[in-house]
Amino acid sequence: MVEKHSFIERIGIPRALFWAFVGQLLFMIGDGVEAGYLDTYMLHNGHSQAFVNELFTFYGIAVMVSAWLAGPLSDLWGPKKVMWIGLILWAVFEIGFLVLGLGPNNSVMILLFYTLRGFAYPLFAYALLVWIAAATPTAMLGSAAGWFWFSFSAGLPTLGSQFARLAIPQIGELNTFWCSLVLVVAGGLIALLFTHEPTGRKRLLPAHIPASQVFLGSLSIMWREPKTLIAGIVRTIDTSSEYAFLAIMPAFFVDRLGFSLGEWLNLLSLIFLSNILFNLIAGMVADRLGSRKVVALFGGVGGFVSIPLFYYVPLWFPGNFWLAAAAGIFYGATIAAFVPLSGLMPQICPKEKAAALSILGLGAGASTWIGPAIVSLCAAVFGGGMVYVIWTFALLYLLSAGLTMGLTVSPAARRYIAMQEQVSARSAGEVPEN
Repeated sequence: MVEKHSFIERIGIPRALFWAFVGQLLFMIGDGVEAGYLDTYMLHNGHSQAFVNELFTFYGIAVMVSAWLAGPLSDLWGPKKVMWIGLILWAVFEIGFLVLGLGPNNSVMILLFYTLRGFAYPLFAYALLVWIAAATPTAMLGSAAGWFWFSFSAGLPTLGSQFARLAIPQIGELNTFWCSLVLVVAGGLIALLFTHEPTGRKRLLPAHIPASQVFLGSLSIMWREPKTLIAGIVRTIDTSSEYAFLAIMPAFFVDRLGFSLGEWLNLLSLIFLSNILFNLIAGMVADRLGSRKVVALFGGVGGFVSIPLFYYVPLWFPGNFWLAAAAGIFYGATIAAFVPLSGLMPQICPKEKAAALSILGLGAGASTWIGPAIVSLCAAVFGGGMVYVIWTFALLYLLSAGLTMGLTVSPAARRYIAMQEQVSARSAGEVPEN
């Protein structure tokens, strides 16, 4: 007898993980509160743009390392325990960041605690992605990955920025940072206390596999399966511009173009509203056209077009918010077109899903510091000027399109996936045995 699926499952969310998605949304809203105004807050409190770039770069390196660690740690301890660790670290280091850093405006403490906090959210978020891959049937994996990135980017920075826009006029910038702590803790507790799916509570690999082998396997997969390395590079390019723009675009729009802080936050929210909606659309289109085509054409080639437009349109039409927003919405959509990578990677390496996803996590984490680092590199090489930054990123996205076309699923992997799906269907009683 075929089991009837709930509405939640029909739209692509595993029912047992529903509250994890809800909790992650709230967690990422809290994490994204600062995204739209930390840059200008630092500049307006006596810090240089060079310090801000350095701050975001060190934070990004911590995010990169932690995003990779989420995979092997989930294999060893179970994703749920890793998420608990991420939540606790976020709360502890955020308190240090606010009390010892931003409160007294101490540069050393700001840099220390913000960097340390970079280890926290990837353990929570990317451990959940591993949990999703481990507990979700292959037929739902693409949609579930889309919902993961939907909840991720809906919070960081879309709804987080909107929360900041509403809160700052009422309680001030520093108190708004404190609100982010409350939101993160609330979201983390919802995800962890209300989700009882058993797979995530236990070690994912057999007990006889030593920790050293787990960690080594999460690195060696890049040369054992070179396509995972290519996918990791593509994933790095994907959001590298996003993190670079979070470091430089607030000053560009507010200080150079004369937008108000509220207008910039509204523009940022529209960009990522577009992004979260197209996270879902990209997955649906990928089911019809294929993941590689969506990532290469809409993501890589699309980014090559959208990034220069995001820069030039506000210059061509000064003060026109809606034309700037249209260019930003287009940019947000092209970034979302890389989402099918999260569904494609477990198909490329179906026997090592967590290890493969850890490379995507590594790439996602790398983008958080490589983006700002490219800004600094362009400043050092070309002596400043945003136009060099813009065209550097545009060319990188064009490169990603070519790399993506090499991400094919081997016949052996397809046979393994088909076999596993048949076993799962028989276990569920959907396919009678011969």
